[in-house]
Amino acid sequence: MNEVLDIPDFARHLVNLASPRLGAKTLSCSDDFFAPKERILQDGEPVFIADKFDDHGKWMDGWESRRRRGGGFDHLVIQLGTRGIIKGVDIDTRYFTGNYPPKASIEVADGGHSNQPGELAWRELLPETPLGPDSHHYVSISDPEPATHLRLNIFPDGGVARLRVYGEPLPDWTRLSIEEISELSAIENGGRIAGFNNAHYGNPWVILTAGRGMNMGDGWETRRRREPGNDWILVRLGIPGVIEHLEIDTAHFKGNYPDQCSVQGALVGGLNDEDLIKTALDWPDLLPPTKMEMDQQHFFESDSLKELGVVNCLRLNIFPDGGISRFRAFGKPQR
Repeated sequence: MNEVLDIPDFARHLVNLASPRLGAKTLSCSDDFFAPKERILQDGEPVFIADKFDDHGKWMDGWESRRRRGGGFDHLVIQLGTRGIIKGVDIDTRYFTGNYPPKASIEVADGGHSNQPGELAWRELLPETPLGPDSHHYVSISDPEPATHLRLNIFPDGGVARLRVYGEPLPDWTRLSIEEISELSAIENGGRIAGFNNAHYGNPWVILTAGRGMNMGDGWETRRRREPGNDWILVRLGIPGVIEHLEIDTAHFKGNYPDQCSVQGALVGGLNDEDLIKTALDWPDLLPPTKMEMDQQHFFESDSLKELGVVNCLRLNIFPDGGISRFRAFGKPQR
């Protein structure tokens, strides 16, 4: 029987602010003798290779410090990929069984990218929390203050496979000129996923990231639809604008790309995500139903788009199901 994980909503719907694809990186750590600090942020799921060893001992897919003999505890400092409000974390100890830390805590700071860890004003985000072996540890966070850096403390030592930091990006609006076309849907500009009807494979939020997908798992893919209808995903733009260009990329989706797609749009205010989803079906078409091809970037210029004026929300429909690697909406910001 397959294990069914109880994954909280914040991990299903929000962006991993500690993802390297957003530019997140480890800055320093107290010790990473057994496994380098950089592995803790990898986007891929951790693996265990029973007979793999290196010069320091057993190869582990994560960050692991040596055994402490003189007291104290170990720590790791991370620069988040984008400034944001943290809504939840996952401290993942998978495959660390006799070498996991029994407790962990998290501190955060809000500073520029040039700040050194010692120059930051740290504050507690998560007090000392018990950890167990070989498992996810999802913790919901209620903290309204933004953060750019995070420090994970483990007591006293040990290994963590992955650290995910889920939250809402806070864009720097001063970077966007109303005279220039910008990627209004990009995470770094405040774009985010507001909802979807199905996301059986992949991570929905990655369709708003830079570059093309690395493989078929790097995107949003639905299960095979066995009933009438179609699948959809809802995007809140970072800032309202007039859409002048769309890109819909099916990179690596070959036997499972959608047959067609369409995009609807609207300017909506004052609705939470749940209520927004209820209204989206009635939005007008920005892009009418259009044939798609496998493993290909599809570009739609203004001459193939309907004139909707200023919008701040888009609904991407795929017919009947399948996978999308990236979705991008470009236009001039309207403040």
